[in-house]
Amino acid sequence: MQQITIGKKVPDFELPATGEKQVRLSELRGHNVVLYFYPKDSTPGCTREGQDFRDNAPKLKQYNTVVLGISRDGIESHEKFKASENFNFDLLSDKNEVVCKLFDVIKMKNMYGKQALGIERSTFLIDSSGKLRREWRKVKVDGHVDDVLAALRDL
Repeated sequence: MQQITIGKKVPDFELPATGEKQVRLSELRGHNVVLYFYPKDSTPGCTREGQDFRDNAPKLKQYNTVVLGISRDGIESHEKFKASENFNFDLLSDKNEVVCKLFDVIKMKNMYGKQALGIERSTFLIDSSGKLRREWRKVKVDGHVDDVLAALRDL
């Protein structure tokens, strides 16, 4: 399977999204794209991360940036999560883990004493030409959006 590399174009992909849409990466050319992968809808860390992106939308817009959240949850779950938190960006469903595997975010995790495969909280910054510019793995929610904004300033 093809892997992504900083400085290289990200392969095109298409996923179902909230709002009864299909989001295709190639259709976002001309915009910077922040893809953030999160483990599960409506959990504390994932909610805080989404709220931080939501609350910083005006700053992100200054840098011509589209934010997209991706998890393995289905669209129905995403719609509820988006509505309950008033997210001003779309959530994409990757039930088959195609994009998760492309970005290598599926990792063995310990959950309540059991090992299970899950999404490692990760964020990727793709520039307006479709090239990967930054990646953050094992993301800690606090201060993360500030790091993303700093990277956008440096583009």
